[in-house]
Amino acid sequence: MSKLGAKAIERRGWWLAHRWLILRRVSQASILLLFLLGPWAGIYILKGNLSSSLLFNTIPMTDPMLFLQMLAAGFWGVTGAAITGAAIILVFYMLVGGRVFCSWVCPVNLVTDLAFWLRRKLDFKGGLVFPRATRYWLLGMVMLVAAATGTLAYELINPVSLLHRGLFFGMGAGWVLIIGLLMFDLAVSKRGWCSHLCPMGAFYALVSPLSLIRVRADERAACDDCGECFVICPEPQILPPVLKGEDNDVPPVVLDGTCTNCGRCIDICHKSIFEFGSRFEKNLSGEVTTPHQTVNKSPI
Repeated sequence: MSKLGAKAIERRGWWLAHRWLILRRVSQASILLLFLLGPWAGIYILKGNLSSSLLFNTIPMTDPMLFLQMLAAGFWGVTGAAITGAAIILVFYMLVGGRVFCSWVCPVNLVTDLAFWLRRKLDFKGGLVFPRATRYWLLGMVMLVAAATGTLAYELINPVSLLHRGLFFGMGAGWVLIIGLLMFDLAVSKRGWCSHLCPMGAFYALVSPLSLIRVRADERAACDDCGECFVICPEPQILPPVLKGEDNDVPPVVLDGTCTNCGRCIDICHKSIFEFGSRFEKNLSGEVTTPHQTVNKSPI
């Protein structure tokens, strides 16, 4: 099996072939460090956890999916700070791309990326394939369970919350879930959790269709069909329409809300076809226009 990304390393150098992967890891580690500075050094830049926190002990930040669960469970006495915090996070991810959370913030991404790397190393093939709408059904079930039980039931098993809290206070039985998730992605379903099942991923995919920052493929005419971007992308179904859509007048920009803006397609392409840019494009006269066609916007 040829080494994935070898052509990019040879042509563009090691740094450019790993740039966005490394920056994502720096982002994930830095966010964890900001939370840890308080307990470790008494410097409270971020206080709390990914569900609910304070920035500089002043600006509230609330996970909007958790906030919706609270409303579904009948917790109508939520504070103004919780409402403000949910609005801040929601607007931020709507602008930069909702699933940026999945690839640049979420600690579970480290686990699932490790599982993918191990699958490649061990040459594991196949596995269960879930309909991509499954995560949206699971998101609906999370809200229904909250409404039916009057509790935040999903938070008891939410891998994101468990892993983040566990890194601070000890995992305990949470290790069973995290190791189970690793084994699930490794041996049962390729990228099964993040790309097919995670309700948080589904939520952020729904809020990102109008985000400004997008992966662009302006040089798609240079594509030689090597397929490496398709292998590395956690949502590979979004790439063919953009790469092959010139004849069908599909704009060279990934507008699908399931894109995580992870940048791995940019890293791995030895033809430098992809790059981060705006959702807007320029016509021949240089005027900025909005792409008139979106691809695969429906979760179903």
